[in-house]
Amino acid sequence: MTKFYYLTKRNMLLYFRDKSAVFASLLSMLIVIGLMLFFLGDMNIRNITDGLSKIPGHDTSRDHDNAKLLLLSWTAAGIMPINSLMVTLSVLSSIIRDKNSGRINSIYTAPVSRTVITLSYICAACISSIIICSATLAVSEIYICAKGFSGYTFNEHLQIIGMILVNSFTYSALMYICASLIKSEGAWSAVGTVVGTLSGFFGGIYLPIGSMSKGLADVICCSPVIYGTSMFRKVMTDTIISNTFSDAPENVIMSYKNSMGIELEAFGNNISPAECVIIVIGFGLLFTVTGVILTRYMKRRDR
Repeated sequence: MTKFYYLTKRNMLLYFRDKSAVFASLLSMLIVIGLMLFFLGDMNIRNITDGLSKIPGHDTSRDHDNAKLLLLSWTAAGIMPINSLMVTLSVLSSIIRDKNSGRINSIYTAPVSRTVITLSYICAACISSIIICSATLAVSEIYICAKGFSGYTFNEHLQIIGMILVNSFTYSALMYICASLIKSEGAWSAVGTVVGTLSGFFGGIYLPIGSMSKGLADVICCSPVIYGTSMFRKVMTDTIISNTFSDAPENVIMSYKNSMGIELEAFGNNISPAECVIIVIGFGLLFTVTGVILTRYMKRRDR
């Protein structure tokens, strides 16, 4: 356990001491915020207010304020899994540097099992992701509250923290597999570019999953990202959706939730938040086992 602790600590320090790596891991989040503020935000707000204007007795000014809060909450929910993905990717770049510098050979020849080494890399990425995502949650909530939101309840905070844990674990295991298969920093940088670009699409942020074709939606539902995004959205937008669509018919509310990926349908089945959590954990366990097996295979191959 002591060896596991020091290896995990070492990998975390390598990440947090590199300010450029921390900034790079947050770059996708900044891009999403920029797109929402300058391009997609007004369009989504206008779609909501135009729909609500058809309901008699609605206050246009109030609808606009509620729609803006809803969009902010929806965006913050989408940022969480992307942060988890990009932070873990950045933390596990230490594996690539260890390979190139030869330090990985020293680590492997130490009296530590490769399973412990694997888990230390995954744990370091997971804990770092939890720290960054928790900070992102705090900043997002403060900003949304400053715009008029009442804030999340204690139970909602517990659910969100639990979701951060689940997503951080899963993406840590996934990124470990990727880092184990890649040798050069140039290739890893290319992977980061591809992942950062695709994460917004697979999370249904740039284009909500309800606006996609069935074939494309089915492809996206084969990844854990959309399930992670959906579970965050369900919790983080629940109160503001109730306020925004207070007098709207139930079918209008459900139509909006389905189109924006708050209620998720995968392969013809409605997926509940609890099922999303189970699916993401399942992906995480699968990736972890694969990572351990891959490391043991590499040990035999190195002989």
